[in-house]
Amino acid sequence: MKVLIADDHNLLRAGLAVLIAKLPGVETVWEAADGRQALHEVKERHPDIAIMDIDMPGLNGIDATVRMRETAPDTKVLILSMHTKEEFVAQAMKAGASGYLLKGAATEELAKALKVIDAGQFYLSPAISQQVVDIMLRGKPMGLDLLSSRQREILQLVAEGNTTRAIADMLHLSIKTVDAHRAEIMKRLDIHDVAGLVRFAIRTGLVKAD
Repeated sequence: MKVLIADDHNLLRAGLAVLIAKLPGVETVWEAADGRQALHEVKERHPDIAIMDIDMPGLNGIDATVRMRETAPDTKVLILSMHTKEEFVAQAMKAGASGYLLKGAATEELAKALKVIDAGQFYLSPAISQQVVDIMLRGKPMGLDLLSSRQREILQLVAEGNTTRAIADMLHLSIKTVDAHRAEIMKRLDIHDVAGLVRFAIRTGLVKAD
């Protein structure tokens, strides 16, 4: 089993890499510091499983998972997160993740999650409420579900303090296109200023509060 770990905390990522490398059946472990690097590494390395944190700068784990499932469908994704709210789990499931594990899990549970996912099954940490299923079945989209993957990406970059030009350069888009996306984001969320977008991004866990 070949595994990629994507987490922006260097010490945590390095420690996790050492731990996973010792698990039965694991051949190789690679690392990535954010969602964009994770996408690049998956394209280059073709890991069997990508372990993805949610809170990463530039491109968060949920939206990186969406793109990974589109560009590398053979790589399964295990979300490893501190978030226990059903909304985050539901987002991970909708993004195409094959499992959701809490960072406080024991080593044995991590090994089990990897084994289950590698076998083609879905793993959900027992500590997560089964109310996730109810959220998945709700007919009316709420919160981040109102936005496309690209819109969530732009919202995150706006909330992180990037200018329109910087976002355009980063995503290889025109300034006009970025402005159009931001206008559509504000319309869908019924939020009409950048400060409001920042508060929304923090409340929904898209970015971390300072």
